[in-house]
Parts: sequence; C-alpha cells; structure tokens
Amino acid sequence: MSRAPLMPKATAVWLVENTALSFRQIADYCNLHELEVKGIADGDVAAGIKGLDPVTGGQLTREELEKGEADPEYRLKVLESKVNIPVQRSTGGPRYTPVSRRGDRPDAIAWLLRYHPELPDSAVMKLVGTTKSTIAAIKDRSHWNASNIKPVDPVSLGLCSQLELDFAVQKAARKAGKAGPGDAAPARTLIPAAEVPGTAANLAATAAAAAVAAAAAEPGENDAGKQYSADSVFAKLKTLNLPQGDE
Repeated sequence: MSRAPLMPKATAVWLVENTALSFRQIADYCNLHELEVKGIADGDVAAGIKGLDPVTGGQLTREELEKGEADPEYRLKVLESKVNIPVQRSTGGPRYTPVSRRGDRPDAIAWLLRYHPELPDSAVMKLVGTTKSTIAAIKDRSHWNASNIKPVDPVSLGLCSQLELDFAVQKAARKAGKAGPGDAAPARTLIPAAEVPGTAANLAATAAAAAVAAAAAEPGENDAGKQYSADSVFAKLKTLNLPQGDE
C-alpha cells in the first residue's frame, strides 16, 4: 500500500466524479476501503465534501491517471514532492485534554495547589491543560463550581503521568532552592560507648588517657629509657575504684 495523498476522501470524491478508475484503484490510491469508495459513489459516504483534484495539486500526474484508466489492474502511485516540507512540532504550551476529562481539571488543579504549592502556574497549566484564569479562580474560590471542587490526584484522573508530575515537582523544588532527596543529610549512626559520658567504657578510656599523659609528663628516675606497653598501662586501671553502677 502506497503513501496516501493529502485529504484522501476529497481526492477519492474527485476521482469518482471525474475519472473512469475502478473502486479498487481509487481505494488503493487513497488508502481507503473499497466499500468506502463505493459508498462515496452512491452518495452515502463523504456527503458534502468537495472533490480535490490530485493532478493540479501535484499528487498525481496526467500520464499516471491515463495508465490507470487504460488498465484496471494498474495501481496508481502518489507523486513524491520534490520540496522538503518541514514537519512542525508541537510547542510546549498547554496539553490537549479530552472532552470527557475536562470536567476533572478543577479537582486536579485544587490538588496541585494544596499539596504542591511550589509549582508555578505555568507548570500546572502544562500538567492539567488549563488556563491561568481558571487557576486564579480556584485559588480565590471564585470558580463557578467552587462548592463542588474536591482535590483529586491528576495522575489518578488520567490527566498526566506520575513521571511528568515528579519531574515538574523536582524542577520547581530546584528553582526554589529546596534540597531534593539526594541532598538529605546522612543518617546518624550509633555512637561508640567510649564516647558517651558517664559510661564505664568512657571512664576507662579517660583514665587510660590521663595515665598515659601523666607518665609521659613526669618520668621517674628509674624510668629513664624505659618503654611502656599497652598491657602495663591498662594493668594499672584494675587498681582504680570505678562507680558501682558502671561495672
């Protein structure tokens, strides 16, 4: 099946009215069903549509049309345009909301205003597909249906996806200077018992440090050239009287 011409039904109407092509040839050229082309010929389909001449429109040559009229088995081909027409992409404006979902937009806007007040109006407009005046009316409770508006998650209403909502919230948080989940302070770990004041381990560590400092500051006559080991230092701690509750 070849590429369909622009306005295929209007083209089919013109071919039915002005050529001797078969229904199958017209259907193949316009990418339509043969019964649909037959309905166009009977006046049951495409009523009121004005025919579009594909020859003057540059989508079919006169020679190609004559070949098709001479041979019922010949399949017409769409004339490829020599001009490269760029495809216009949609802008980043408010998204289109189906008619069946438009009644849910006030509830979604109320939910975003309540639980994500950091979102600017432009982000709400893109997520829900609304206008700035509607957002302002819901904010100041001047909306015509304000008494019936209840905050509802726009994701559950099908107005936007969870990824789009999370991205908008994170972007607004970055602009506001708030810390995101990755910027949170590291969780505090358990403190060693030797660093907790009043415990036996802390008293023992303090006494050991004091004993080492005293031995280093006031060496005796017989201590010249004597080396201290950890066993000899901690052996002196056994003679210290620790509090009864810390044993």
